[in-house]
Amino acid sequence: MDDTTLAAGVEATGVEGAEAPEAAGGPNRVGDGVQGPNSAATDGHVSARIQPTTLLPGHLRQLESEAIFVLREVAAQFERPYLLFSGGKDSIVCAHLARKAFAPGRIPFPLLHIDTGHNFPETLAFRDLLVKKLDVRLLVRSVQDSIDAGRVQEEPDGDPSRNRLQTVTLLDALTELRVDAAVGGARRDEEKARAKERFFSHRDAFGQWNPKNQRPELWNLFNGRKHNDEHFRVFPISNWTELDIWQYIAEQEIGLPSLYFAHEREVVSRDGILLAIGAFVKPRPGETVSHERVRFRTIGDMTCTGAFRSSASDLGEIIEEVATARITERGDRADDRRSEAAMEDRKRQGYF
Repeated sequence: MDDTTLAAGVEATGVEGAEAPEAAGGPNRVGDGVQGPNSAATDGHVSARIQPTTLLPGHLRQLESEAIFVLREVAAQFERPYLLFSGGKDSIVCAHLARKAFAPGRIPFPLLHIDTGHNFPETLAFRDLLVKKLDVRLLVRSVQDSIDAGRVQEEPDGDPSRNRLQTVTLLDALTELRVDAAVGGARRDEEKARAKERFFSHRDAFGQWNPKNQRPELWNLFNGRKHNDEHFRVFPISNWTELDIWQYIAEQEIGLPSLYFAHEREVVSRDGILLAIGAFVKPRPGETVSHERVRFRTIGDMTCTGAFRSSASDLGEIIEEVATARITERGDRADDRRSEAAMEDRKRQGYF
């Protein structure tokens, strides 16, 4: 298996023919909002050490091999696959795995970001830096454009979430680009609706998902046959857990947006969720803004992604924290609290 490493999450090394670091053995400077696992912040920037790849532990090596096999199957079976990229840790790991799957060549399919317009600035900065370093094509489709075109309507709320609105923008993009396979970073342990997914998850002509109409995947045989107006969602890291993701990030030295590490931030408690104060979240009358040391376990729309109080500022501390957590990874996602079957309802309509 190829041992290509994206040092600090963005640089490919360790494979014959892959591009070398800017200065062999020297620091690779990356921009604001980006933090590597073995890095120290200096004047708003991060200097990440570049180290050779080490042999993965057995279970991570098996998960990596499985994911790479699925990604290669996508390239073999589909004509117009795209990698859905949000700038979160799971999509970053998927991009890293895709780089390894096809090294020393480039990732053979573009990245597609459905931009809610309510993203954390750190996420967008990391996205742009990673795309540049990977030398891949990124396409962005905006929920705001869907709103302006009258395709969707903003929720009547002071700080409306656009998470649900992404579905229409995504389906429009898949139709426009004639995507036959959309690769995503969803994992079965995240949420009970996602636990029903297959690696190759069939979507009908309307982009809808039927959990009772999924195809068997015995002996790692994936059936990608479909009608012309249908497509598949493909989830190469389905069998990974949150802890697996963090252990793999640590082993491979993959860089992440700084939001995942403990930092000081102004937050407001709303319906039991700590929301970060910013351009898209303002305190409401009667709410008190507090200064907390927090980090994020998931990254999405600022108006619905909750922070966790945490002092975990490096990967070792995060791994220890995740291993002992009593709250699920998406436990502070306001969009998942709207109903008992909120995620499954969105997925039936075409959501990620």
